[in-house]
Amino acid sequence: MTAHQTTAVVPEIRRAREEERDAISLLIGEAFMEDPVSGWVFPDEDHRRAVHPGFFGVFLDAALRHGWVDVTDDLSAAALWLPVRADGAGEPADGDDDMAERLAQADPGNERARIVGELTERAHPVDRSHYYLPTIVAAPGRRGEGRGRALLTTVLDRCDAEGMPAYLEASNERSRALYERLGFVFTGTAVDLPDGPRMWPMWREPRS
Repeated sequence: MTAHQTTAVVPEIRRAREEERDAISLLIGEAFMEDPVSGWVFPDEDHRRAVHPGFFGVFLDAALRHGWVDVTDDLSAAALWLPVRADGAGEPADGDDDMAERLAQADPGNERARIVGELTERAHPVDRSHYYLPTIVAAPGRRGEGRGRALLTTVLDRCDAEGMPAYLEASNERSRALYERLGFVFTGTAVDLPDGPRMWPMWREPRS
């Protein structure tokens, strides 16, 4: 470390509160503006910015209702978690709601919104209960400071203690590398969006 380098201090991690829903939705929307999958689903940048909060709000609302949302105390980073039952036909514990359909409704007429929902749903393992991470973000100005890793390890420690696997889809090579360092393994079957980017479904067995 040089004299000009500093070590960022990650704020305290806590559960999100219901009244923070809109702020977290905006955080997620802004954080995914440069994501390759979001760029494919919403090619027009202005439209992407307008619909992102509603699109990612589908996951956020499901996590607030049926799972949990971890945030840094300054709301600069957030992770959404959903428990998935082995008998839940691959869907988060979310009643009879269909995630792919709700994603499509977030931007009516955009067939790509439906496609990404259907393809990721199809790739989602259904044979074992696990915790599913649909979204984890850090604010654009706070990336590379350890917030995402801190959010992840908080829950992965819980997974290890409970003997619970974890699952996610990496949407770029950089995030895939981070997840691999934390014990996630590519399932072997990628999600290839038509004429678009690739996503990597990843599974993590609990560590003893």
